[in-house]
Amino acid sequence: MVFSWRKRKPRNGDKKVHHMELEIPRHFICPIALDLMKDPVTLSSGITYDRESIDKWLEDGNFTCPVTTQVLTSFDQIPNHSLRKMIQDWCVQNRSHGIQRIPTPRIPVSSPEVSQVLFSISESKRRLDQCACLDSVRKIKKWGLESERNRRCIVANDAVGVIAAAFDAFAGDSFEKNARVLEEILCVMNWMFPFAQEAELYLGSQASLRCMVWFLKSKDTSVKQNSINVLKELLSCDQQHGQHLADIDGVNRILFKLIKDPISTSITKASLMVIFHMVSSSNEKIKAEFVEMGLVSLLLESIIESEKSYCERALGVIDKLCETKQGREIAYNNALAMPVLVKKILRISEVATEYSVSAIWKLSKYEEKVLMEALQVGAFQKLLLLIQVGCSDGTKEKATELLKLLNPYRPGLECIDSLDFKDIKRSF
Repeated sequence: MVFSWRKRKPRNGDKKVHHMELEIPRHFICPIALDLMKDPVTLSSGITYDRESIDKWLEDGNFTCPVTTQVLTSFDQIPNHSLRKMIQDWCVQNRSHGIQRIPTPRIPVSSPEVSQVLFSISESKRRLDQCACLDSVRKIKKWGLESERNRRCIVANDAVGVIAAAFDAFAGDSFEKNARVLEEILCVMNWMFPFAQEAELYLGSQASLRCMVWFLKSKDTSVKQNSINVLKELLSCDQQHGQHLADIDGVNRILFKLIKDPISTSITKASLMVIFHMVSSSNEKIKAEFVEMGLVSLLLESIIESEKSYCERALGVIDKLCETKQGREIAYNNALAMPVLVKKILRISEVATEYSVSAIWKLSKYEEKVLMEALQVGAFQKLLLLIQVGCSDGTKEKATELLKLLNPYRPGLECIDSLDFKDIKRSF
């Protein structure tokens, strides 16, 4: 096994490059990854591997030693400190060759350690002891930042259920007084998705929902991000939480503002998903409030040149809002609506196409002139091509119905170029 490296002479203007190959001692190489070991551990078979590689091997359901093929009598991994020290010394000796010293690995957290800290969190929650709970949550956070293996171990011990229960308890006590521990809990929960049912119940309480909405008004961007991410994940578990969220005064205005005045791309996308889950319910009042705020027009303008994931989310919201009479009316009166929706068919993704066709289909029920405008921006050709290339049964049914509705209006109506429609005006 060799390392390729290059070294430049320090003299100004000298572009000559020297190449050398540096051989790695065979016993420094992981038998699985065939690369220099960073955290060598020895199995019960006596063979040493890099911890990350053997972890993946065992997680894939293997019960044997990769080299000897013997069935492992124990899955314990014993750190090989002597070998790791030899590897570090070798790296230092060859630093001039561009080899960097591997850092001393941290000992992975164990299930008993995690259980002990989770017990402390439960006890501090019962006493509403913010300081004690904060210390324990920060310990969980520290472990999670150290390695992906630690995160898996923490999640496997049902940490999210315990932490969600603590969040509900401290939120029910006081947002302001317990802000520090509540912020840390939200931060930690961002790498514990998806939520188990127990955690979902705690986070879906009115106290928890009101607390997360309160954090959306924070000046700290990271707090906003963590809060909107948890809300997005919660609502994706059960849209019923969206109706409970909508019962909180001012939440619709806050979400609308996060889209109208973007803080970051990730916050905007997460906010759109939260709104999508909210308007996907049968509650017409939720949809009506977003329509009255001007969300339909705002999204139509924002998706003209938007990237894929944002466009999909925005089209999904527009489609849901067009289920209401007021939503269809506002979309119809917006000169961008039909050109934008037609343009997105077969241009972004299958999901975007389905939402676009669905929205056009809903608008066609509102006003006959919608069909004439759709023809002018090339809807007939797009829908015909869509059926030919294939789509879902629901989209195919809507596209077929639209083609039948459009066909009588085809004579005498020319199709205009729909690629540039920012300044388009109605011709009728």
